[in-house]
Amino acid sequence: MSDSAQTAESSSDEAPLSAVLLDIANHGEPDISIGELTEKFGGRAIGALLFIFGLACMLPLPPGASTIFGLPLVLLAPQLVIGASAPWLPDRVTSRRLSTADLRAALPRVVPWLRRLEAVSRPRLTFLFGSLGERLIGLVCLVLAVVLILPIPGGNFLPAMAVSALSFALIQRDGVIALAGYLLAVASAGVLVLAAHIIVTLFLHVWQAFAPA
Repeated sequence: MSDSAQTAESSSDEAPLSAVLLDIANHGEPDISIGELTEKFGGRAIGALLFIFGLACMLPLPPGASTIFGLPLVLLAPQLVIGASAPWLPDRVTSRRLSTADLRAALPRVVPWLRRLEAVSRPRLTFLFGSLGERLIGLVCLVLAVVLILPIPGGNFLPAMAVSALSFALIQRDGVIALAGYLLAVASAGVLVLAAHIIVTLFLHVWQAFAPA
């Protein structure tokens, strides 16, 4: 790697995530590839991409959108589980280009509240981010990502919020936010179990009502 590339990666690692997102929004070209986005995040690319796709799954998008944004999560989360230091995505994904105008319209809405989170966040309970801790975050995010790609009406918000919290905690090395992410993951599981119980109960009632005596 050249000195200039190492310097760019080091500066991107040191800059707050909100500053990197603003830099992406102010990208001078009409579009930017996902591969170029990954480079801008430097050594934090896996966590940053998990965070961005997690946020995307939280948006009130048309049915099926969480499946589209959840698929990259299914690819990225296992890379934390195996301890990868840099993300791998298929060439057809990294070469896909995004409109800079669309990013410029969306990202500035995210940055203000992200800055507020960064202002109160700091490295703490860092033992949660050891080798085992990062693998656990990857495993939980993988389970949540599988939930996100399922066609469950209204079932994407809590899992997506949990992924966003855990990935942001990973970037900031903030164990308090990580614990909040784990609580959101548990809450997601509880809601899904309750929803499944209600659906099965309703199905059994309907079956009993229409089944021959």
